[in-house]
Amino acid sequence: MLVAITREVSPSLGDCQLTHVARAPIDVTRAAAQHRAYQRVLASLGCRVLTLEAEPSMPDAVFVEDVAIVLDEVAVMTRPGAESRRGEGASVAELLARYRPLRRIEAPGTIDGGDVLRVGRAIYVGQSGRSNAEGISQLQQAVVEFGYRVQSVPIRGCLHLKSAVTAVRDDMLLLHPAWVDPASFPGFNIIEVHPEEEHAANILRIGDVALMPACFPRTAHRLRDADVEVVTVDVSELQKAEGATTCCSLVFEEAVSTQC
Repeated sequence: MLVAITREVSPSLGDCQLTHVARAPIDVTRAAAQHRAYQRVLASLGCRVLTLEAEPSMPDAVFVEDVAIVLDEVAVMTRPGAESRRGEGASVAELLARYRPLRRIEAPGTIDGGDVLRVGRAIYVGQSGRSNAEGISQLQQAVVEFGYRVQSVPIRGCLHLKSAVTAVRDDMLLLHPAWVDPASFPGFNIIEVHPEEEHAANILRIGDVALMPACFPRTAHRLRDADVEVVTVDVSELQKAEGATTCCSLVFEEAVSTQC
């Protein structure tokens, strides 16, 4: 059984952190409705959706992906690069502790979950303004005993690594080459986003399904041409907060590995 941890949209979402997206008015009521639709899609794809209450004083808290990295054997609580977001992890940690042993990134390390792409036993971490070398080093130390290999990846022009590249299958990546070099991922089949849809690389893989924003039909067509099943959801208001489909959930297998 897959578990998906989500959090309701904060009424202060309009005050969110922005780095590479111009600020625009956010309809919070519509954002909340879109988020509920997203949760329903996760459930339809086989996830048991767990929902945390909104955090009115934390505009970005709906983006639960950034505060934790959940692996088969352990969960690592991150230390987000934006200081304003460092209180978001407490309630997520309380819930995650039911499923995984917890480890933590400590100061001066910083890392955002949106910078972390796991494919098998390889963990790629974006060298972004939110994740520093110390945080990446601490992550390696936290997971090395389980056989994971952590590799840092330069990115440019985007917030997180998963803004630029995500996994479609174990051997296939969806990637925006202007933001990350495909050569950083040798051995993978690469599908490039349509050049007119630069934000389209951020998709959430649920089993064999790619869950992606509905506003990227050309990239969805490229995925379907590669025999990838695509499900779309409207997250347009959340995209104004520099979010997408990976950001709004932590998805993992419920069972804890016997290696723990």
